[in-house]
Amino acid sequence: MPGAASANPAITTDARKLRSRDALYAAFLKLLERKNLDQISIREIAAAAGVGHATFYRHYPGKEALLNDLAADEIRRLVNLTLPVMKSESTQAACAALCTHVFGNRKLWTTLLTGGAASAVKVELLAISRNIAAGMDNHSLGPAMSELKTILSVNAIRETLAWWLRQRKPLSPERVACILEEIIALHDTLGVE
Repeated sequence: MPGAASANPAITTDARKLRSRDALYAAFLKLLERKNLDQISIREIAAAAGVGHATFYRHYPGKEALLNDLAADEIRRLVNLTLPVMKSESTQAACAALCTHVFGNRKLWTTLLTGGAASAVKVELLAISRNIAAGMDNHSLGPAMSELKTILSVNAIRETLAWWLRQRKPLSPERVACILEEIIALHDTLGVE
């Protein structure tokens, strides 16, 4: 994302800062595997990362900012994983890659989609999707319909994944990939292609 480094102080090229940030990410993810977001303290994150809590505050104003930064990175990782599959293979293959990745990282994605970062995830997904849509050939749709398709697609995917991760006995990634593909096909049927 252009300008992201200046807009987000956590994005840096300084090696020491990168190591601290990576350590904070890793520690936070491990803690999220065992605890809910509201049960994790900043001191606990810093201690698990092997840094002082003052170092944490040099990177982030609070754990929510760390979660939002982590969410943005994870969304970019997911898009980078699925977009090439979508372009070279099929919608089904892209949905399968997406669901496999989310299921393999379900604690993080449950937190991202149903916890304190849900609104940040929505904003970041929409921003990335708008950039992708802008580079696609949607001239026949017109700008308003293209924008609507982007919003509907992002919300349908996000809500489907959140629903899936909240299930006591979650469906397989393959089944959810089929559901997502059906939702995308429904958009086509309704003329929201």
